[in-house]
Amino acid sequence: MSTLRFATFGAGFWAPFQLAAWRELPDNTCVALCNPTRAKAEALAKRLEIPNVYADPAELLARERLDFVDIVSAVPSHYPLVDLALDHGMAVICQKPMTETLEQAETLVRKAKRAGVPFFVHENFRWQAPLRALAGLLNAGAIGTPFRSRIDFISGFPVFDNQPALKSMDPFILMDIGTHILDVARFLFGEAERLYCQTQRIHTDIAGEDVATVTLSMTSGATVVCHMAYAGTPVEREAFPQPLVFVEGTKGSVELAPDCTLRLTTKEGTKLTRHPPPRYPWADPAYAVVLSSIVPCNENLLGALTGRGQAETTGEDNLETLRLVFAAVDSAHRREALRLAAGRA
Repeated sequence: MSTLRFATFGAGFWAPFQLAAWRELPDNTCVALCNPTRAKAEALAKRLEIPNVYADPAELLARERLDFVDIVSAVPSHYPLVDLALDHGMAVICQKPMTETLEQAETLVRKAKRAGVPFFVHENFRWQAPLRALAGLLNAGAIGTPFRSRIDFISGFPVFDNQPALKSMDPFILMDIGTHILDVARFLFGEAERLYCQTQRIHTDIAGEDVATVTLSMTSGATVVCHMAYAGTPVEREAFPQPLVFVEGTKGSVELAPDCTLRLTTKEGTKLTRHPPPRYPWADPAYAVVLSSIVPCNENLLGALTGRGQAETTGEDNLETLRLVFAAVDSAHRREALRLAAGRA
């Protein structure tokens, strides 16, 4: 099999980890790096021995022979970069959130579909090792039929230290961690038919909300409550960046606890298992469970690009997650529950 050539757009906080994760997999190579601040791209390219550097995306796409592009840039750049790549008939992988608005996301998904061009969203949270293990238990019927769940991402971690740009995001937590957590809800329990959200802003020096509570009524009949907070409040069970999950079912319950521990309780008792992430020398230990999940996410998308499998997080699939995100924003503004449209085109 020939090696797929790709270019990465973006040289910020996540780009080095994304590129390191690609290097854990065969049959791919990054041949170019593009960033508006050329010096920043040059520094990263030199460190990772990427041969070509650009500041202009159009110039890169005109000059380089590529099989796909990997967009790891700031959220406002996602729409124009994906749009430009699709104009070149180029397969695209884009970081979450796909775009700043739902209308932009719908436009890109339609455009990719009309052109027959692969369009994927890099949504790696569902690929965390303990979440995959939890999904395996649920799918195997270990607790019967799930009827209620709680998904918590409540952290005192100083997230703004590494990503100061998050302070200017509005919406903030629903767009940042909410895209991950609502995608996890869909991954574990399917689609939602009704949603209610309340938000708060605890930090006084940020533009958006840093606390959100989203209640989902799933088409399966289950109720899922998602708690999210970057309020900076110290918590006893600090698990950043691992979500904590508790699921009640007709035959038992299961808890995804800190330290990647699953506690499965049935009438036979409680069984504990650990599902730690693989360790990579390039992964920041503070982000290990998330950074390690980039590798299987990339592997899944690479398999789709090479015809060896199907991607889980296509643009079309991730559009359903974004619909939940923007419905949550709308619900919080209106302070009322929203019924989600069925039978979407």
